[in-house]
Amino acid sequence: MTPHETAHGATVAPFSAPEVEELHARLYRDGVIGLPGAFDRSWVQRLGEDVDVAFADALDRADGAVGRGPNRYYVEIHPEQLRGFVELATHPWISAVCESVLGPDYRIVEVGFDVPLPGAVDQPWHRDFPMPDVTRDTGTLDSLAINVTTVDTEEDMGPFEIAPGTQFDDGTDFEHGMFPPKSAYPRYQERASRRYPRMGDISIRSALTVHRGTENHSRKSRPVLVLGVDGPGAINGERHDLAVTSRFWATLPESLRAHLDCPIVDTLRPITQKHTIEGLVMGAS
Repeated sequence: MTPHETAHGATVAPFSAPEVEELHARLYRDGVIGLPGAFDRSWVQRLGEDVDVAFADALDRADGAVGRGPNRYYVEIHPEQLRGFVELATHPWISAVCESVLGPDYRIVEVGFDVPLPGAVDQPWHRDFPMPDVTRDTGTLDSLAINVTTVDTEEDMGPFEIAPGTQFDDGTDFEHGMFPPKSAYPRYQERASRRYPRMGDISIRSALTVHRGTENHSRKSRPVLVLGVDGPGAINGERHDLAVTSRFWATLPESLRAHLDCPIVDTLRPITQKHTIEGLVMGAS
């Protein structure tokens, strides 16, 4: 383990200013960065168990899981459905990058996961939402997506594919502000980078960086946890319905409460997903 990694979320020394500056610059340049081995495998195994339970529950109720293409689903959950939420949300690498890119008042607004099942097909190239005005006008990123795989990704499992450096593509000709015209596909194919994360790895990306899931030829699913983070003024929180119980809130460190912007309730209600992506739901490819 490097000096900045954690085992079961153990606290480590802060990242130095030059390290954080370099991560910030890489994220603005490529639209995606990664940290291998941030957590040990036993921590990820527990995460995977919680994701499996939540996925089974979501499939068993109306509108619990939204399609993101054939045999591919997205489910949004509440933080306390994950035993490792605190360790993830307070990981020093995540905290350092979020504060550097989004400012000290960043907010966690989304907890969910994607599940490409066997038979999932290539998605169309897309970004997760239209480019915000602040990004188009000033070149400022106001949100980030944190991804954690619950399995070791293999070639036949439909790896995530991303086109680095496309987070600032204008997008005015993108359908719904998210789907580039197929005439632009050769450029994304030329830039395409397939990712093969292993259990314990973390990545952080701009959801504007053009990406897609690829065809899952295997007999295995490839669940990926998603943590959505907004900077001040970003509106992605309006697409999500996070909540925590007062009992769970009382267990959280104050440093995390400051970044968790959601209602505190007596009883959690299952989330009905607000943010559907039409071209994916319809299975376009």
